[in-house]
Amino acid sequence: MSAIAWVVVVVAVVVALGAIGYVVAGQSRRRHLQDRFGPEYDRVVQETDNRRDAEQELLAREARYADLDIRPLDAEARDTYAKKWREVQERFVDAPSFAVTEADALVTAVMADRGYPTDEFEERVNVLSVGHAGTLDRYRQAHQISGRAARQEATTEDLRQAMVHYRALFDELLDDVHAHSPRKEADH
Repeated sequence: MSAIAWVVVVVAVVVALGAIGYVVAGQSRRRHLQDRFGPEYDRVVQETDNRRDAEQELLAREARYADLDIRPLDAEARDTYAKKWREVQERFVDAPSFAVTEADALVTAVMADRGYPTDEFEERVNVLSVGHAGTLDRYRQAHQISGRAARQEATTEDLRQAMVHYRALFDELLDDVHAHSPRKEADH
């Protein structure tokens, strides 16, 4: 074989290996995002023009989360929040709509205490999706019901369901004693 033929073969092999590496890296990234975000991965892909843009969005969420100082609650704070939740549940019997509003506020307070952003709902959801993808749809549903309740368009059963949904995220946020921010790990 001539030198030119060898160069062509080597270049072809390098290009093929590069293409294989690119595909494998993409599949690995996709698997990671699907594992991390669960059903949120599929929702973002469906709402975005293409899979690549959706994955970039999810990677941006991970980066945003990594910049936060997410921390666990101490035992006293967990006990205080648990007591407040029981009080909210007790009020549900006499004032279900008000109790749902209180449940939303209590979940937001726990998030703030843990270091999550709480200014806008979409920002909360995006950051929560990184560590709490399993309960994220329930949180969205609870928030929607809470909005309908504010307009007096929710039934008592809707309100009960909102409480159940809020409780799922509340329990996760309260019991996550091993919470950490990726930034904290890098600092050690």
